[in-house]
Amino acid sequence: MTDVEFSIIMPAFNAADHIGTVLDRIPAVLQPSIKNIWIVNDGSKDLTGAMADTLALKNGSVRPVHFDKNRGYGAALKKGLSLCKDDGCEVAVCLHADGQYPPEVIPDAIRIMREKSFDIMQGSRIASGTALSGGMPVYKFLANRALTFFENIVFGLSMTDYHSGMLFYSRRAIKNLPFDSFSDSFDFDVEVIASARAHRYKIGELPIPTHYGSEISHVHSVFYGLQVVNVMRKYLRGRYSNP
Repeated sequence: MTDVEFSIIMPAFNAADHIGTVLDRIPAVLQPSIKNIWIVNDGSKDLTGAMADTLALKNGSVRPVHFDKNRGYGAALKKGLSLCKDDGCEVAVCLHADGQYPPEVIPDAIRIMREKSFDIMQGSRIASGTALSGGMPVYKFLANRALTFFENIVFGLSMTDYHSGMLFYSRRAIKNLPFDSFSDSFDFDVEVIASARAHRYKIGELPIPTHYGSEISHVHSVFYGLQVVNVMRKYLRGRYSNP
């Protein structure tokens, strides 16, 4: 249990087969501390929207938001973070609806985030040593390591995994980072790190187990890699230093 009030942002695109299980895995002891679970249905073409509505009837913390068309991963997170800004939560947790990231780590994550005063904390599959054993394809592992090497040089950090989608946001970050100016695509998370770094916010990471199962990845690896390179270029040009 945690005495920190937090909200969960769950970007969901065609995740009907997994979303219910992900919610069931959130430790029950956390329920009193959860302000809202914002399920952002990003124009899914399966039963994700209906599932979200059904889950809301069973759990009063669940708040579905439905996009009429697919707007992109970053767009879903922008909406969720805007809602978290308004709901007053102390911490926002990004938890994907496809089950790739473990809700079981949330209690320890919030405790560590608070103890170390992190503004942004990212779950790291690499730091846990479970990337390959957890099913991460070798080509993704190698690409991750290569991009991370250059990202650490550019951002002046020593992270192990910039490409995990499990992020924790402090109230300070929720209120002040200019999320609306970031990408609507999967490079949104890297822009969060770039902006937090440019604003001298404290950034950390937490080892998390890796799980690649039956979920379908919607990331185009080559295009994503080019997007990440572009984020680094913009950072070096001072793009993220602006308010």
